[in-house]
Amino acid sequence: MFPLSNPSSSPESQIKKPKTPLDVRRKDSFKSPKAFLAAHYPSINQPRLCLFLSIFFIQILLLLALRSIPRSFHHRLHHFPAPVTAHHHLTPILTTTTASFSASTVKEENSCEFGEIFVYDLPSALNHEVVNNCDELNPWSSSCDALSNNGFGPVAAAISSVVPENLAAAWYWTDQFVTEVLFHNRILNHKCRTKDPNNATAFYIPFYVGLAVGKFLWLKNSSAKERDFHCEMMLKWVQDQPYFTRNDGWDHFLTMGRISWDFRRSKDEEWGSSCIHKPGMRNVTRLLIERNPWDYFDVGVPYPTGFHPRSDNDVVEWQEFVRNRNRKSLFCFAGAKRSKIKDDFRGLLLNHCRNESDSCRVVDCAGSKCSNGTSIILETFLDSVFCLQPRGDSFTRRSIFDCMIAGSIPVLFWKRTAYDQYEWFLPAEPESYSVFIDRNEVKNGTASIRKVLERYSEDEIRRMRERVIEYIPKFLYARPDEGLETIKDAFDVAIDAVLRRFKEQEQPGYRW
Repeated sequence: MFPLSNPSSSPESQIKKPKTPLDVRRKDSFKSPKAFLAAHYPSINQPRLCLFLSIFFIQILLLLALRSIPRSFHHRLHHFPAPVTAHHHLTPILTTTTASFSASTVKEENSCEFGEIFVYDLPSALNHEVVNNCDELNPWSSSCDALSNNGFGPVAAAISSVVPENLAAAWYWTDQFVTEVLFHNRILNHKCRTKDPNNATAFYIPFYVGLAVGKFLWLKNSSAKERDFHCEMMLKWVQDQPYFTRNDGWDHFLTMGRISWDFRRSKDEEWGSSCIHKPGMRNVTRLLIERNPWDYFDVGVPYPTGFHPRSDNDVVEWQEFVRNRNRKSLFCFAGAKRSKIKDDFRGLLLNHCRNESDSCRVVDCAGSKCSNGTSIILETFLDSVFCLQPRGDSFTRRSIFDCMIAGSIPVLFWKRTAYDQYEWFLPAEPESYSVFIDRNEVKNGTASIRKVLERYSEDEIRRMRERVIEYIPKFLYARPDEGLETIKDAFDVAIDAVLRRFKEQEQPGYRW
């Protein structure tokens, strides 16, 4: 957003001056088209021809004059800069403002090119009552704090010592499983929402299925019927709607605030709900924080993180802040061992980092050391050039987005951790923003993480970091219900892509 410039090189010094004085007589000759024609074409003396040529010449001058008038830059906020140059990656970078425009990340005013969205008014037992019963959603403690502030959670007061002072109020202790609430609140205020279902291209089902099933996932004595109860209630209701049966659900979508595997139970005695396998869900597009890469209707969306900008300026200031951060460590790892897992890779990374303590910063998250209320993880990512991102309890983990929002470059060991998950939100070229290391080579000792990372030049690191910073808006869920002024956040990107998908599905022969 604010690329490096040479302080000794001013804009004026880069403008080439003419070697000889401008010909003033040439300029004067344009004062009168008729004089110009007479001087250069004395044989032309027919009045009609002279009048025609004069008018034609004036039109050319007007066209040139109009082209020289600057266009409006109202929407060209300086969000995404060209890569910076020079300077070591561990030192701060002085910056100056420059304009850079990306149509994919800047909103167009009143543009509903791909259609409008109708939001169903579901029975409150499927959403609002779930939140109202927040004390019952977690078998160990209340979820009411996590669902406060419209799902953003408590304000992250302890963050103020780590982030710029005027951005501290934009940070919250946000739970990773609240996308259902965040999407519902935003879509009610979306510019392309319609209250007439006959005008709709897409139909949104505001069902809090992840929150509803959450507590049953951890109760040993919960039955399959309990885990499927809310999903079956929703499907029974929505399948009675004429707009669902009209297209057999192809133009319907919902948010499922957990990973796909929590809704794919095959047998009653197995883990999770069987919601995705229910007949009525077959053609419904599902937005999840982790998708099944082989299911067309599963779409991966970013995990919610703690930063929820209130304005475009919040995003721009944060991008500048992480770009100029003095990163003292080459790489870092934040996580806890999984001692019950054979050949636990997280434990291996913890030991690897401790053995490379002069280059790697470790945050051991055993117990509750990394729970909401501490800024240690954010500070670690801000201070590190690279961040190690193994798989979590499933293939993905929220930490990858915490890492990138801090401007750190993710190092991945499973392709399904990101590359096969978030195609609407990440660059198409994985090597442009991340490093992939084969985990088996790390396990058998044929690859040293430190040596792999040290092979990257300062210029390569700057380009990769700049790519990460450029994409930060796509990882964020903005605070205002109507979204940011001109920047598209994760919600905007998801809704645009859903509408585009539904338009494509209208083409003959697309559906099966």
